[in-house]
Amino acid sequence: MMNLLLTSVGRRTYMVNYFKEALRSNGLVHASNSVKTYAMEMADHYVITPLIYDNSYVDFLLDYCLKNDIKAIIPLFDIDLPVLARNKQKFAESLVKIIVSDFDFVQICNDKWLTYKYLRKNGFNTPTSFISLRKVIQALDRNEINYPLIVKPRWGMGSIGIFEAENTEELLVLYKKTLNSISRSYLKYESSHDLDKSIIIQEKLSGDEYGLDVFNNLEGNILACVPKKKLAMRAGETDSAVIINNDELSAIGENLSGISKHIGNLDVDCFLVNNKFYILEMNCRFGGQYPFSHLAGVNFPKVLIELLNLNKVSKELLQVNIGTVGVKDLVPKNVII
Repeated sequence: MMNLLLTSVGRRTYMVNYFKEALRSNGLVHASNSVKTYAMEMADHYVITPLIYDNSYVDFLLDYCLKNDIKAIIPLFDIDLPVLARNKQKFAESLVKIIVSDFDFVQICNDKWLTYKYLRKNGFNTPTSFISLRKVIQALDRNEINYPLIVKPRWGMGSIGIFEAENTEELLVLYKKTLNSISRSYLKYESSHDLDKSIIIQEKLSGDEYGLDVFNNLEGNILACVPKKKLAMRAGETDSAVIINNDELSAIGENLSGISKHIGNLDVDCFLVNNKFYILEMNCRFGGQYPFSHLAGVNFPKVLIELLNLNKVSKELLQVNIGTVGVKDLVPKNVII
C-alpha cells in the first residue's frame, strides 16, 4: 500500500484523479489545502491545514502523515515548495518522502530574478530583466531595451499583478500598481523581506509560446522531456496545446535536468523569437501544462509511484504520442461544501 498526500491541491482535480488512477486501489490519495475546494472532495480523504506560513504547518502535516500511514508528499503550489524543501530531512526521519527539489533550486524557480541570473549564467536565452526602476529607465535612455515592458511580481504565480507598459508614464503607474497588488495578496509574504526589490521588469517577448515537462527521477536524473506548443493561454495557464517533436526544446530540457538535478517534474515556459528559444519561467512542480503531457500518453504520477516502490519504470509510462492536441474544459457541477 502506498498512501500519498497532495498538499495545496487547490483546484487541481485532475492531479487527484491521476494519482487515484495510478494507485488502482493499492493506496489512498489524501489532499490538503488551507480552504476547502472541490478537488479535495475528489480525494479519498482530505484535511484543511493551517496556512503555509503558520508556525504549526509543518508539524500539522507530519502528524497527519503519521496518523494516516502516508509514505510520500507531492506539493502542488510554489509557496509550499521552500517550506517543505527545508523540512525534507525531518519527514524522512519519520519515513515520509517529500517529492521536492533541493531548497536552493526551489528558491531559484520561485524568484524570477534568481531565475534570470541562473539562466544567463548557464547559457540559456531569457528576456533581459531588471529589479531596479532606475536601471530600467537608464537602459531605455541608452536604447538598450525598448517598450513594451512587462511589469510583474518578482515572487509571483499565475496572472497576479502582471501588467504591460507602453511608455514611461505607464511604467511608473504600473510599477506602483504592482506593489499594491503584492500587498493585497499572499505574495506579500514572499516579498516582505525585500519589498523595494519585489518587482521584476522584463522586455516583452513576442512570438509563439512553448512549454516543457522535464521529468527527473528521485536522484535527479532525467527520465523524459515532453515539448509542446501552446495554442491558447488563460490567466497565466495553458488552455490548449499540441505535443510536438522538437530536438532543440528537448536539448534545453535535458540541459536543465543535468544542471539543476531537480526532483520530479519541472514545468518550463518558453518563447520562440527570431528562431531562438527563450526560457521565461520555471516551476519546480507539476504545472498547468502537465495535463497535455498526460493526455498524450506519459504517466508521471504512475512513474513516481513506481520509483517510490523501488520498482523498475516501464518504458510505456514515458512514451508520448506526438501530435496530440488537448483543450482544458470546465464542467459545472452541483457541489455542496
